[in-house]
Amino acid sequence: MLELIDWSRPWYDSVRDAASRLSAQTHFRDGFCAQAAALGLRNHLGLPISFVPQEDLPEGTAYEEHIGATGCVPTRDNFHDFFNGLVWLTFPRIKVQLNALQAAQIARDGVGKSRGPARDGATIFDENAALLVVRDSVDGQMLIEALREHRWHEAFVERRAQWGAAAQVWLFGHALMEKLVAPRKAITAHTRIVLADDRFFTLTHDARRAWIDARVARELAEQGLDTSAFTPMQALGVPGWWPEQDAAFYADTTVFRPKRASGEAQ
Repeated sequence: MLELIDWSRPWYDSVRDAASRLSAQTHFRDGFCAQAAALGLRNHLGLPISFVPQEDLPEGTAYEEHIGATGCVPTRDNFHDFFNGLVWLTFPRIKVQLNALQAAQIARDGVGKSRGPARDGATIFDENAALLVVRDSVDGQMLIEALREHRWHEAFVERRAQWGAAAQVWLFGHALMEKLVAPRKAITAHTRIVLADDRFFTLTHDARRAWIDARVARELAEQGLDTSAFTPMQALGVPGWWPEQDAAFYADTTVFRPKRASGEAQ
């Protein structure tokens, strides 16, 4: 299964280091446990994070509730849970904060038929988020505005020089990573904007990853989360992430759709 993943793809930059430490001779779940132990990962109750077979999840117990109460992450043999494990090893502080939020909501309200805005936001973040770190500057704010207003040509073509140098995409959502195993033009991330100063862009890859993990986890703890925090962004639209990014590519309004006018029907 894992041989189908093309690790050269730029969208796997965020989790490639954790994946590279796995051994072909060991089940990835055991490799995750070894890395988690080496990193000293713990959940919000201080319990060690480990990765266990899906069968260890007691019947009738919610997934996030189980992680919050035990530190054990039920993990199936599929792409979805494989990428989830890699994200735990890459952005552990964010994962712990999302799990704490989910567990607290479940403890208060039960699982229920509806997750509510806080759990809904946390689930979307966990599954499909991209973190876009943008230099806090006039140009950075103009790029953010272009994305939020769906001015795709301005964001991806006119402002192409900002990408990489002053705007960096770090994938977080494990379902998003799973979808990108077989990339399609329409795959779209729920993107969270993270502002950074000039120093961030001079750091090493690992130092930038750690900064993002700490910064976003702190924001989630202080501000909570709902779906209004996201803006859509087509993954293959990110400059340099696909080889065919010509004028016709971005002119495809079935994918790069203009923003709906206020009150327009869905």
